[in-house]
Amino acid sequence: MFDTVLVANRGEIAVRIFRTLARMGIKSVAVHSDVEADAVHVRAADAAVEIGPAPVSESYLRIEAIIDAALSSGAQAIHPGYGLLSENPAFVRAVERAGLVFIGPNASAMDRMASKTAARELMSGAGVPIVPGTTDEITTVDEAYDIAAGIGYPVAVKASGGGGGKGFRVARAPEELAAAFTGASGEGERFFGDPAVYLERYLENPRHVEVQILADHAGNTVHLFERDCSVQRRHQKLVEESPAPAISPEMRERIGAIAVQAAKAVGYSSAGTVEGLLVGDEYFFLEMNTRIQVEHGVTEMVTGIDLVEEQIRIAAGEGLRFGQDDIELSGHAIECRINTEDATKGFIPKPGTISAYREPEGDHVRIDSGVVSGSTVERFYDPMVAKLLVWGADREEATTRMLDALDQFVIEGVPTLLPFHRKLLATPQWQAGETCHDLLGDRSWLKSLGS
Repeated sequence: MFDTVLVANRGEIAVRIFRTLARMGIKSVAVHSDVEADAVHVRAADAAVEIGPAPVSESYLRIEAIIDAALSSGAQAIHPGYGLLSENPAFVRAVERAGLVFIGPNASAMDRMASKTAARELMSGAGVPIVPGTTDEITTVDEAYDIAAGIGYPVAVKASGGGGGKGFRVARAPEELAAAFTGASGEGERFFGDPAVYLERYLENPRHVEVQILADHAGNTVHLFERDCSVQRRHQKLVEESPAPAISPEMRERIGAIAVQAAKAVGYSSAGTVEGLLVGDEYFFLEMNTRIQVEHGVTEMVTGIDLVEEQIRIAAGEGLRFGQDDIELSGHAIECRINTEDATKGFIPKPGTISAYREPEGDHVRIDSGVVSGSTVERFYDPMVAKLLVWGADREEATTRMLDALDQFVIEGVPTLLPFHRKLLATPQWQAGETCHDLLGDRSWLKSLGS
């Protein structure tokens, strides 16, 4: 096992990983930009190294600086958290060239999943169901028109290297296709350096259901059931829960088997997530996230398994400590992402200083946070400052506990999504287990949060 691990990330995910490292008796090392020298994640670590100025391109994305920090601090391994460099195969290879261990999948698995078109082709060949559409990249609008005519409208135009809601457009009719193509291709080039796009059938009001998997280096692979992440804005998640509403035991077994099949097709090891879309009784592969997910905590709450610890053990060469039949699903967990955003104004990020901060208390309540009273939410970084998670014996009890916890949670000085979550979880749509897509697209409903 490792003596020292550097976490190449910041904020709440770094703090959360440090918590597991401390429990395992492993020394933790933080990295930070010059404006975060006194940040919560820095204070939570056993040691810290400054790696550059505030912009992520000059600090948290500087591969050489992070590796130098690991070597100088005596770390044997690097955990990437999520976001930033977590799905960058060049980073993995650089870590390994330096004689360090990357806590995550190998670079080849990342390469296979980095291109959405290549991933779709690989999964289709392995017998994993994919959304009807292309597995080849499309480079011209004329090609897109020909293919869309065969798929039928509406169609989704997606950047091949996209993710996180970037490089995604919908054309509901032929006259919208050129603009959708240009928008998706432009964002693909701007954010991922790849203008290629692909087309697939646009599914109306699907459930976004993903499956957590774990795999060791010997190929032993298990799933840890599903999470529903259907509450989204701009194709980015806001609320997650496990188990998914309205999923039968038969469907749970089926999509779990699909996820394991997908992981094996990639030759995957470590923790990962197979994301899919559920429409009626049809489940389609969407993509595979080759990292720990923001919402991993809800899976931990319903299974009792620390996913970060399992990542670390797998990276250290250990095999899985349990089989599929050993994993039990218990109760219901919900996570609300607490972002410094104004939901009444299109979820605009609102940086600033937190003047008061008080976390809720209670049984079965968990907060993964990277701030305290007096913390500054910098404009350079993601506006998510905390994740609020609760567990209940069933969905109704979990919802009641979440509403109680949201009422107790105090964050002042910056707008947050606390009012949004309080109102959403009290709606008939949430209570009925719906996707809530109609509410997130209703500007008047969102504006009413400020009244």
